[in-house]
Amino acid sequence: MSCNTTDHERDQAWAMPGHGSLWDFLGLPHREPGWLTTAKLVICAVSVVLAYVLWEQMRFTICRFRSGGKLVPGPRFAVPFIGCVAQMVMDPYKFWEDQRKFSFPGFSWNSMIGRFMIFTTDADISRHVFNFNDPETLFMAVHPSGKNILGPTNLAFMHGKPHQAIRKSFLSLFTRKALATYVETQDGVIRRHLAEWVKLEGEQEIRPFIRDMNATTSQEVFAGPYLTDPEEREKFSDAFRHMTDGFLAFPICLPGTAVWKGKQGRLFIVSVLEKASKLAKANMKAGREPRCLLDFWAQRCLEEVAEAEVVGVAPAAHTSDHAMAETVMDFLFASQDASTASLVWTTCLMAEYPDVLAKVREEQARVRPDPDALVTGAVLAEMTYTRQVVKEVLRFRPPAPMVPQIAQKDFQLTDDYKAPKGTLIMPSIVAANMQGFTDPLTFDPDRFSPERKEDIRHAKNFLTFGHGPHYCVGKEYAINHLTCYLAILSTSCDWTRRRTCSDASNWQYLPTIYPATSLVTLAARTTAAAQYRGGGSKAGNAGLPVASSAAV
Repeated sequence: MSCNTTDHERDQAWAMPGHGSLWDFLGLPHREPGWLTTAKLVICAVSVVLAYVLWEQMRFTICRFRSGGKLVPGPRFAVPFIGCVAQMVMDPYKFWEDQRKFSFPGFSWNSMIGRFMIFTTDADISRHVFNFNDPETLFMAVHPSGKNILGPTNLAFMHGKPHQAIRKSFLSLFTRKALATYVETQDGVIRRHLAEWVKLEGEQEIRPFIRDMNATTSQEVFAGPYLTDPEEREKFSDAFRHMTDGFLAFPICLPGTAVWKGKQGRLFIVSVLEKASKLAKANMKAGREPRCLLDFWAQRCLEEVAEAEVVGVAPAAHTSDHAMAETVMDFLFASQDASTASLVWTTCLMAEYPDVLAKVREEQARVRPDPDALVTGAVLAEMTYTRQVVKEVLRFRPPAPMVPQIAQKDFQLTDDYKAPKGTLIMPSIVAANMQGFTDPLTFDPDRFSPERKEDIRHAKNFLTFGHGPHYCVGKEYAINHLTCYLAILSTSCDWTRRRTCSDASNWQYLPTIYPATSLVTLAARTTAAAQYRGGGSKAGNAGLPVASSAAV
């Protein structure tokens, strides 16, 4: 062939019969002209893929190097392209347990869809990670659809002075007076739902019932007096379901998709709460007593606006009706999964530890001689052992097992390791909660007793409510809610739980952790049976706020 032969001519010469082609010489079947060009493309594509796989493995290996030449422990190789996603989806419990065992306590590596990941199991390292929250170090990693569903100005995306200012404003929401107001509302909602549960026959998967109860509780406590329209309230609940569904769907926000519906749900909720914020401010200006979280915050925001006027500066952004609505929406959404998971675990664990439940009932008989009487803040404060049980549930099965962060630049994780920019850092709350405590794999509420004081001795390891800039401001609210629920449940109902073979994996990720199954058979206790036959109690609906527009 001539040196001037084109690629196309060369392909034809090699591919066509006759002319002394290689195929004739080898006796191979003839090919259509141009097939070799296709083969070249396939070879090139395969080469590119192999080169990427090799580059990815080399990149991850380099990312693993610690000072001194040691490598961060973890899998020998990463699964190309997808990393650990397949394993994590197929059996999340086993995956995270295996990941923990690579280095406990300490940290290990893996990859997730091409991103290098560090999984920390040491409580001190995890606390170090939680100390940061800004664009220069670490940012909380939120779902790809997070900004569409939650909104770009959501509390999860805040940092710096605005974040500090709004958290300071939250202090008024969780004072002793405010918490006492909330617990009376919680009492009414819990009793109302238990009255319906005991009417059910046979075994039930209790999780959806608890989810509904928790959703109602949050709505009543946070903004109940202002959710007066039954139709609007039903849409309000549906909107929250759309938001939850959006996080479980493929992250595309187009009309008709789950993410789009989640976004529309958020916009509807905020519009309702914005009207509620205006009404709450009007009530507080008129000198009325706060009846819900929104009232307490409206009261504080009005004070902040007045303080700003005195010094001649603009009021903080979070005091506007719209900003208040977005924040209360965030409270409602954030409280849903975490509290539901802990309520489910409380129910299931008490069925498995009858001796603990018996001690709870003994305490309840002492501090609440009349089990039908309204639980108040003062009574709740006397429930020392019941509160210990709740804290142990939260330590033993923290609802949020980890809080992912993304390194905005190279991040000094330990003295001998710097996580590269873009690393997904996953501090394990489960692992931290298992460190320091006596016999940590045992469910033991007495560890929090005044005598043993493990909650004080090992406070730095108890990371259920986080640490640092995003420490959960609603900690006491959550503990009170669980304590109130257990107090009323223990004196109102008897129940058993049937474990199944799937419970061998202990829990499922949704994404908060739940028992693999929550199959419960519930019945009214003899002392409470008359109450439920009558459809109410002495507390009745006393704990429920009166939903009336006349209060404005």
